Amino acid sequence: MTAKPWTPGEGGEADKRHAPATARNRDAIAAVLADWLPAQGTVLEVASGSGEHVVHFAAAFPGLLWQPSDPDPAALTSIAAWSAEGGLANIALPLPLDAAAPDWPLAAADAVLCINMVHISEWAATVGLFTQSAKLLQKGAPLILYGPYFRKDHPTAPSNSAFDDSLRARNAEWGVRWLEDVTELAEARGFVLAEVREMPANNLMLLYRRK
Repeated sequence: MTAKPWTPGEGGEADKRHAPATARNRDAIAAVLADWLPAQGTVLEVASGSGEHVVHFAAAFPGLLWQPSDPDPAALTSIAAWSAEGGLANIALPLPLDAAAPDWPLAAADAVLCINMVHISEWAATVGLFTQSAKLLQKGAPLILYGPYFRKDHPTAPSNSAFDDSLRARNAEWGVRWLEDVTELAEARGFVLAEVREMPANNLMLLYRRK
């Protein structure tokens, strides 16, 4: 079955969805994950979207168990479809997980990965991400974010400004976040910003570690 192009929140009939950005960024993200992820254990991916990333990463890191999740039923269907096609034993069934929820359906993880959620969600989702991840992760364990961010004392790319405008036009509570605001929240929830990596297309990868 051919997957149709899709962005989170869209409806449609197809089981498998295709987010075009995944094919463009997955190898660059995987190269950084190779430096930041543990050698073994469970990686919880929050807001897995179409499910294309988790299949790619599960193939690249066979020593890790990958736990995809998403709050959108259409996304959960797509994740399951891509996972079934991939046929990899180290991908768990996708969990219905809302980052903003007070309880998550998982007791522990060795790493948490969240790609392109922080700007396409209400701030409460980012608060929940750090609050609940602090309960799941042991000291030193990584919480890894990928996406566009504004930074003080750094020039803002015109493409990120335009993207922020388009996000806020769709939903006033969405938008490109300031790295400093996210880090302040992270520190309040028991994390420290360990590293920032520049990524293609004016994106960043952020490595937070549990204190």
